[in-house]
Amino acid sequence: MATKKSTKKAVDSPSGSPPELIVVSKSVETPHAMEAMEAAKAKSKPPQNTLAGFVVGQKLQLVPLFGDTDEEVADIVSKSSALEGENDLSKMRQFYKVEAASDENLEDLAASLNKLDEVEGAYVKPGCMPPVYFEDDGTAEMPEGDDVPISQNLTNNQGYLNAAPQGVDARYAWTLPGGRGNGVNIIDIEGGWNFSHEDLRTNVGGLLGGTNSIDPQWREHGTAVFGEMTGDRNSFGVTGISPSAHVRANSIIGVATATAIRRAADNLSVGDVMLIELHRPGPNYPGGDTQMGFIAIEWWPDDLAALQYATNKGIIVVEAAGNGSQNLDAAVYNTRPSGFPSNWRNPFRRSTGHDSGCVLVGAGAPPPGTNGGNWGADRSRLGFSNYGSCLDAQGWGQGVTTCGYGRITGSNPNNKNEWYTHFFNGTSSASPIVTSTVACLQGIQKAAGRALLTPSRMRQLLRTTGSPQQPGANPVSQRIGNRPNLRALVAATASRRPWCGVQFTGSLPQGATRKWFTHSWPDHWHVIWTVVPTAPAIDGSAQIEFKVKTTRQNFGLIKYFIEIKNLKNYPVSVEARYCVIAS
Repeated sequence: MATKKSTKKAVDSPSGSPPELIVVSKSVETPHAMEAMEAAKAKSKPPQNTLAGFVVGQKLQLVPLFGDTDEEVADIVSKSSALEGENDLSKMRQFYKVEAASDENLEDLAASLNKLDEVEGAYVKPGCMPPVYFEDDGTAEMPEGDDVPISQNLTNNQGYLNAAPQGVDARYAWTLPGGRGNGVNIIDIEGGWNFSHEDLRTNVGGLLGGTNSIDPQWREHGTAVFGEMTGDRNSFGVTGISPSAHVRANSIIGVATATAIRRAADNLSVGDVMLIELHRPGPNYPGGDTQMGFIAIEWWPDDLAALQYATNKGIIVVEAAGNGSQNLDAAVYNTRPSGFPSNWRNPFRRSTGHDSGCVLVGAGAPPPGTNGGNWGADRSRLGFSNYGSCLDAQGWGQGVTTCGYGRITGSNPNNKNEWYTHFFNGTSSASPIVTSTVACLQGIQKAAGRALLTPSRMRQLLRTTGSPQQPGANPVSQRIGNRPNLRALVAATASRRPWCGVQFTGSLPQGATRKWFTHSWPDHWHVIWTVVPTAPAIDGSAQIEFKVKTTRQNFGLIKYFIEIKNLKNYPVSVEARYCVIAS
């Protein structure tokens, strides 16, 4: 492979996806899209002060956000509510996307929609961009001069594969059964990928939905993300952290972001992984060609609902925190924007009960000298990375060797299938490191016959293990979290042994039925309940029967309801015992 001379403007700033006009209805029962469609077909004119009437009168299209029809959304909600999810998903029936002519002023339409009695809120979401970092003049931040000379095999430049604290210790995970992400599925949500790249041939499953963008900035970005996660095990190029995981793509081009997330979730199973490689301008965005003020997409109500749908299903969702240099604990993010529904609360404040359940990832500096660059103290917050109490983990935000971009080429510099780079960056490069770390850990859990980790447990482990954030140009109080350490993660999940105890005792009068509840049990614990009498039966027959029911009180916590019936004509004392068999 040849090494190309560096130029400061290596790539142009990528273009974003189109803005989206979202409507939130007040009712979950009225099939607004069906009503508007039937009125349009019949060429009738419903009253203009109704949602259907406005849509027909303005020649717009009203599309359910979480399904092709109102009935499909209702069915999805019904099935999801029957599972173990913790959020009220009925709100998914309230979200619609308005499709208008390209010359329509979406902000004006939103203002008119917000005046309708049937509308709880209407807002325009800015388009998304991939969270690769660009300076304000649109140039990629890379070291000056030539790339570091390399051989055909680039794995020696992938320091993020190495032992902690430099990397995530993927090489250790690879020595364990399942440690390459075996049996785990990943779906990456962004805009474009090169599925023909020479180093992405083994475990890449192609495009799930949406349009694979021809914009080279989207395409090279997605290719670089795939290289970090699932670069093939071979004698050339790079090797992904989780090369045995099965990775697919789902594009937001031509599809609402919330729709793309929901569809991806429906193509994943409990314990699988979803990666959100998007950010968009928030309330502090000053305008212009800058990423200042860009934030994680969960701040917008419909995307939050979609992400909660995914994490409710037991999918680990890893989300880029964004490159906006923002303190996500700032008061501005608590202020409900005009058009957001009245029940919206800031998801960055997880204590509000509006937790997305996602693993939020910030960008930290790699060790000085990585690929000839120096971006500050190892594991310190890079200045562009968003930060705050909601961030769970960090990955390398600079100097990442992976597929794409063409700073390193093969024998034919124009053959994009042989393109590589040493300088992929942003929360874009940080998030795939965390995603594939999660996949390796889940693969190890599967191979060992242990329970797959839940979203809350995975987030807890990433926060309590790993290589700590370090001070640098920015203090550790600007939290981006620890760099994951697979050796420590494996030790934390493998060391737990079953334990048992008595949770409560009680007494039941003859023939009586009583209920007890016990709350705040971590959802990753697998708990077996048993209720036993504490004194022998007079006649030796059964004394009691019991039932156990559960609910999720909030993200990551379970409440158990234990109903006990006395089958005898005399009082019976009981004790309720638990045994935690996996955690």
